[in-house]
Formats: sequence, C-alpha cells, structure tokens
Amino acid sequence: MRLPIQRKLFLSHFVVVLLVSGSIGTYFYLSAADSLMSSLQARLQNSAALVSQALNAKDLDAIREESDQQLPVYQEYLELLRTFRRTNPDIAYLYVMRRVGDRVFFVIDSDETKAQALPGREYTSLVPALLEGFSRAAVDDAIQTDEWGAFMSGYSPLNNGAGEYLVGMDMRAAEVQQKFRQLRISGILSLMAAIILALLFSRLLSSHFVNRVQLLISRCYAIVKGGLEENPALRTGDELDSLINAFDSMSNHLVESLKQNQQTAEALKLSRAGLELRVQERTRELLELNSQLVHEIGERKRAEVALAKAASSDPLTGLLNRRAVIEHLEYQMVRYPRNGVPFALLLCDLDHFKLINDVHGHNAGDQVLKRVADRLRESVRAQDLVARWGGEEFLLLLPDTDLNGGLVVAEKLCKRVANSVYPVSDEQLHLTLSIGVTVYMHGRTLDDCIKSADDALYEAKHRGRNCVVAA
Repeated sequence: MRLPIQRKLFLSHFVVVLLVSGSIGTYFYLSAADSLMSSLQARLQNSAALVSQALNAKDLDAIREESDQQLPVYQEYLELLRTFRRTNPDIAYLYVMRRVGDRVFFVIDSDETKAQALPGREYTSLVPALLEGFSRAAVDDAIQTDEWGAFMSGYSPLNNGAGEYLVGMDMRAAEVQQKFRQLRISGILSLMAAIILALLFSRLLSSHFVNRVQLLISRCYAIVKGGLEENPALRTGDELDSLINAFDSMSNHLVESLKQNQQTAEALKLSRAGLELRVQERTRELLELNSQLVHEIGERKRAEVALAKAASSDPLTGLLNRRAVIEHLEYQMVRYPRNGVPFALLLCDLDHFKLINDVHGHNAGDQVLKRVADRLRESVRAQDLVARWGGEEFLLLLPDTDLNGGLVVAEKLCKRVANSVYPVSDEQLHLTLSIGVTVYMHGRTLDDCIKSADDALYEAKHRGRNCVVAA
C-alpha cells in the first residue's frame, strides 16, 4: 500500500504513543483498583479492630436468647454499636457474633429495621474470613451476599473472647461498586485524553519531520544544480523516494545526522540530571525518616528507663523501694555460697517521727524524710544500697561487709543524722536514729535475717534510742 511518508509517520507515531500511553494507563488503572480494594479492606479491618477494643466478651456471656434483649448490658452494647455505625456513613451494619463449635450465632445486631438479627439467631452463610475473624482481624476478599444483601465485611475478635466472639462490620456493595465505577470513569477519561494527546503529538511529529525532509530534498537538488541560494517549492508524492534520490547526489547529509546525535546527547544529559535530582530527593526523604526513627527509638528507651526506675523507686525519697531491695538481698544470698563474703543489713528508724507529723503536719514530715534519705545516701559507699523500708524506716544493704564493718557504718549514720539540722517552718529540728545491725550467715533465710535486724532495732529503741545494736 503506497502512502505518503507523512501519513506513514503519523500512523506509526500514533500507534506507538497510543500503545505506550495505553499500557501506562492500564498499569496505573490496575494499580489504582488494587490500591482502592486494599484501602477498603484495610479500612474495614482496622475499623473492626478499633470497635472490638471497646467491647468486652465477658459482658456478653449472659446474652443467649431473644428474651435477653431486655438485659441492660444488651441495650448498652446495642446503643454503642449503633453510635459507632452512625459515625461512619460507609458502614451499613455492625454486629457481634458467638461461635459454638462449628456454628455461629448472633449476639447483637445494630440493624434498626425489622430485619434485625436477634440474640441466638444462627448465621449460616459462613465464609473463611468470618471464621478467621474469631481468632484475628480479617476481611473479605470479595463482595459476599446473604439475606441482608451484598456487602464487603471486616471482622475482629473481642477482648477476653477466647476465640468465641467477634465484631463484624459490613460496607454495602453498592458503595464499593460506586467507588470502582468512579475509578473506571477516571480511567476512561484518562484514555480519551491519551488518544487526543497521541493524535496531536503524532501530527506534530510527522508534520515537523516531513517538512524538514521536503526542505532537505529541495535543498539537495538545488545544490546539485548549483543553485546554492535557491529555495525550491515543496514537492508532492512519495517523499521517501525523493529523499533517497536526493541522498544519492548529496553525501553531506551526515551533518544532519551529527546534529541529531547532539540533540540526543543533550536529551540524555537532561534525563540524567533529572534522575540525579530525584535520587537526591529520595535520599533526603530516607535520611529524614531515619532521623525520625532514631528519635522515636530514643524516646522509647528513655520511657522504658523511666518506667523501670518508677517500678523500683520510692516516689517520695527516690530511694529503692521494698520490692527492689528484696531482689538485691536475694541476689546477695545466692552469691554468698560461691565467694563466702558476708554482707551486712542495717534497719534504721527515725526516733519520735510521729511527733513531727502531729505537730508540723505530714508535708513537713515528708520533707524531713527526704532530707534524711539524702543524708543516708551521702554517707555510704557507691556499692551500698539505701532503701525506704516503710514509713520512717530505712534499710541499708552493705555488700562485702562483716558485722564490725556494719557497726562502724551504723555509728557513722547515727552521728550524721544527729549532727544535722532539719529546718521545718520557722524551727530547726534535730533528729536521732536507732539502728539494728545484722549480717547474713549460711543457712539463714531472708526473713530470718530481716527479723534479726528488726529485733536489734527494737532493742535499740528499748535502750533509749539514738544508738546502734547488733543482732
């Protein structure tokens, strides 16, 4: 079929552009459809999981039959499901189901029409996603149909459900299909735009190329004839045949090829620059994301440290609490059989502390306890542990310390507390400390050791306070 080269070029460019744009459009349409389906499924699954967190399966055990509609818990949870449904116009129904063996029954249904499923009604249209929803969050792969209509549903197990309860959420199929219909309309409009652009682009390319070819042909013939300044009129017919005849007479067409090569190199250079720019932008985004992740990890670690400290510290004095110091005592007891090094235990009590609370108030008493805690902490070694045992009592664990060493430390503490001044309101109070000292010996239990120190403390109180007594 003999056609002018302009028409051949136009048709070839049109077909190529249309194929490329159509392929790209089809790819993006399929990707958008898949993304829309994934988005709908994720919304259903996440929404069902969110609603399930507000429901407690243990509250629903009493709802078994239609007559249980009058139960307050049924009315409360029914209104809660309906409230959730009204907040999201995309959701048609919310319901709770119970699984008994291989059978599934309705517990609560948010439907406000006569078609509402009452408690104890069996649901027979079982699908894999629904059964999976009793153990973990799940969503339908496609639109499902039952007596209430066609829907896409998401499911999630309830708290304390033990695999027997789930909450279901239905989105009407018409709404899902409407979203896909809008996507198809957008795809058709994009295809029509691609066809129009292909027509314009192909016409522009073919006209531009053929016009240059015609000018080149005329110029070549003019040069052969010696008319260097002549600009012959454009010829008609098969331009390709005329171009071949002209190139047989003129070999300097390589200049035009060189010009085209330069244009191609420039286009490649611009493309490379654009690619480098996109790589830089993506690299910057990744660096920002990495910085954000590092910050979040640091915040989480700091929170974990704060929680661990709060769990093992007395909130008033900042000392170790009873539970934390007991763990350290148990560790020292396990360590003792291996190295045979003793450790001392000091049980301290502030003398006449109740009088401070009675006269000056509990806030003043708290301030005194904090200052005494600071004095004790400052008076011992770095490896020694100071804990608030309870009320105005403090317990000190002295690792690698025998009874004599414990007595020396106890006397030091008594003097430090007695020689310190504790300002309360407009007064300067002086306090004293009674201390019972004991050391751990092989074969003793932790309770025996603590009771021994407590007995010694009682003896120190009996001797007139402000003294140290060894067990």
